[in-house]
Amino acid sequence: MASKHSSRSDEILFRGTWQITSTDVWGDDALGDLGPPILSFGPGRRGELRFLAITASVDYRVATRDGEPIAEFSWEGDDDGQRISGRGWARAIPRGLAGRILIHEGDESDFVAKRLAKARG
Repeated sequence: MASKHSSRSDEILFRGTWQITSTDVWGDDALGDLGPPILSFGPGRRGELRFLAITASVDYRVATRDGEPIAEFSWEGDDDGQRISGRGWARAIPRGLAGRILIHEGDESDFVAKRLAKARG
């Protein structure tokens, strides 16, 4: 089924910073080479991705697929000094997010993430 634009409340569902806790391709020890592996969704459909040796900016859209809200994203950044890009998607699950990250002309993996607590000021 084709994606449809989603509601503002669906966008809020994804907003924030999520720690990638596991993937089916990359081991936990490699995921955090640059600190905790994260995927964030912020204002203006912008976010951040950090995992393995990759740091990247994220451009995302929230849509509905098969009746469920989904965040679809593309990303572009740096992998140990080399330009790198890819895409992915995430959906809400009871304990966080589940989705897939794809590296352009490279690996792809399912992932699970949990919401990081907001810092208190």
